[in-house]
Amino acid sequence: MTTTHTTVTASGSTLNGKTALVTGGSRGIGAATALRLAREGADVALTYVNGEEAAAEVVRAVERLGRRAVALRADSADATEAAGAVARTAEALGGLDVLVNNVGVGVLGPLESLSLAEVDRVLAVNVRGVFLASRAAAGRMGPGGRIVTVGTCMTQRVPGPGGTLYAMSKSALIGLTKALARELGPRGITANIVHPGPIDTDMNPADGPYAAGQAELTALGRFGAADEVASMVAYLAGASYVTGAEFAVDGGHAA
Repeated sequence: MTTTHTTVTASGSTLNGKTALVTGGSRGIGAATALRLAREGADVALTYVNGEEAAAEVVRAVERLGRRAVALRADSADATEAAGAVARTAEALGGLDVLVNNVGVGVLGPLESLSLAEVDRVLAVNVRGVFLASRAAAGRMGPGGRIVTVGTCMTQRVPGPGGTLYAMSKSALIGLTKALARELGPRGITANIVHPGPIDTDMNPADGPYAAGQAELTALGRFGAADEVASMVAYLAGASYVTGAEFAVDGGHAA
């Protein structure tokens, strides 16, 4: 029986020579992921909508690690821009090996309070944009391509009211991931999804007004750090025999 192993370069990095796109990479989990992939040896593109200076700082941080980086303004709610970010990444970095579908919007509230405009935007960003970016990436990736999507712990457990739209949009990504794994597997491309729990970010700080209740829902009783999610994404970006799988990085939220 022949056993193969993941190749690790002399520097210890698993992604040397690879190129990656992280959507929504200017802050939070996206920024942590961009930096983690760079530490593993990848050149990184990241998208942003409003945080131009934050995106530029992530680029500078990646460059300090000795890797190439580019920030691309792209609104994933726009069908052209969602797919176009993949083409722009390939042009800037010379190809695309890893796509991290991190961008997402969350609108919480009672069913009757959700406007049609809110429904349309959440589905456009969280579902359609991810589909279009993944399709565009699949068209450019060769064997060894990796698609990693960021979901949410609310696909596994919705602990209270108000999460119908967000949970629905993120749950759709589970089906997308499994279907991508089946369709792209023969080409040597993998697709996986990571479900973060409550993570300490600017949008949801660990010392925020609702943080205590969120922490109590986890088995570990605390918020996670963005880099704890990024480490799982980086693992999947380098793993060769893992596809169509869900990974909870949620502190036991779904336990």
